[in-house]
Amino acid sequence: MTGPRSPVIVAARRTPIGTAGRALHELTVTDLAAPVLRVVVNELGTSQPVNDVILGNCMGPGGNVARVAALAAGLGPGVPGLTVDRQCGSGLEAINLAAGLVRAGAGDLYLAGGVESASTAPLRFWPGDPPVQYSRAPFAPPGTPDPGMGAAADRVAAEGGISRERQDAYAARSHALAVTGFDDMRAELVPVGGLDHDERPRARLTAARLGRLPAAFVPGGTVTAGNSCGVSDGAAVVAVTHGVPGLRVVDWQVSGGDPARPGIALVPAVRALLDRNGLLAGDVGAVEITEAFAGQVLACLDLLGIDEKVVCTGGGAIALGHPWGASGAVLMVRLFTRMVLLDGPALGLAACAIGGGLGVATLVARS
Repeated sequence: MTGPRSPVIVAARRTPIGTAGRALHELTVTDLAAPVLRVVVNELGTSQPVNDVILGNCMGPGGNVARVAALAAGLGPGVPGLTVDRQCGSGLEAINLAAGLVRAGAGDLYLAGGVESASTAPLRFWPGDPPVQYSRAPFAPPGTPDPGMGAAADRVAAEGGISRERQDAYAARSHALAVTGFDDMRAELVPVGGLDHDERPRARLTAARLGRLPAAFVPGGTVTAGNSCGVSDGAAVVAVTHGVPGLRVVDWQVSGGDPARPGIALVPAVRALLDRNGLLAGDVGAVEITEAFAGQVLACLDLLGIDEKVVCTGGGAIALGHPWGASGAVLMVRLFTRMVLLDGPALGLAACAIGGGLGVATLVARS
């Protein structure tokens, strides 16, 4: 191994994000990930061998999704694969792992990202008589808070003083930005299954229309189906290497927080990352946060002092959808487009709040 090197993202692509059960409903995780891997490798235009493929995935089918996708993409039997599960932070964690391997000198080129097919995820059951369907993974052990994500978002919004009106306005903004910003996003898309655009964004979805929707998780609550993300299918992949211009991965941080308030668990991760690099929130010109719930995102922005104007300027998961294992990697693809392809801000931040009270954040710089 050599000494530390600076990891750089030099290519970043994703599928369009499909709403679960709709346009991409027949595509498996392999069907989604393999085309993106092929396109990213072809864009590199180099014979340099790929040291590993690292993909985040949450809901199955197992069997080392990254290895299966690498073989399906035609990368050859000599390219291994690693599948990562840090729930909805998995795709970003995969990129961080690749960056760490480049920095350590373990290899020169990694493909990293994430994939999720909620539509084809296998149905699973706890054993018993009768068997009980396994609806989601436990994020905390018995005796420790393990709320549903919607109910937890309602709690975070209430404690943060985030009004229903503000949440609906943020959700409407996400859809509007996704619609108006589609031309800028087009270059990052790899059409699959006949879909060449994100399926979920709505052009005329206003805050007033969203305001008519009932509370979805807590009676009298403020979190609705309209100001929450959608369950989705999709994949995103970046190429991480060193010694060339691109999007430099400066630093990253994972932190633990209160399992009862998972939506704000990214806050300590972002704070630690900024503090360690001598930065203030206002120094970062491009921010991408997984928009699981508008109330949760707004609570995080308030706690961190981040200006909403720099956040998810092409729309976020509320408009685009939330393919869990891929969503963190989608953030990095969006930053690559905003900062490198569009010659945007010099510093960027990607961050995810994760079930169980975890947060992951990554700091990048245009180089």
